[in-house]
Amino acid sequence: QVQLVESGGGLVQAGGSLRLSCAASGRTFSIYAMGWFRQAPGKEREFVAHISWNGGSTKYADSVQGRFTISRDNAKNTVYLQMNSLKPEETAVYYCAADHTARLWLGDPSYADYWGQGTQVTVSS
Repeated sequence: QVQLVESGGGLVQAGGSLRLSCAASGRTFSIYAMGWFRQAPGKEREFVAHISWNGGSTKYADSVQGRFTISRDNAKNTVYLQMNSLKPEETAVYYCAADHTARLWLGDPSYADYWGQGTQVTVSS
């Protein structure tokens, strides 16, 4: 069992930056690939970024490539999402997910084994 708790969301102006964190419980965190998704009101959950179990491989949605960076610290059981140059249309609840299949980067939320409760990111124009 893995429990995930996101933090770091908030209100930021367009063009600004935020760093999200996702803290995991359990001693098996390092065996999971991890992903970030987001969901805006009335929209489906959307893939944002993914990182392999050892951090050696990362993947991003085209819309965030070059602006967002996913990273992890297995010693701290934490995955991060650094978000730069934020846009108003990126206002959403951001969720982290644990994925033992390492297929979550395909964008299908059903590959996630565990989800956090989400953290709200609001980007004002």
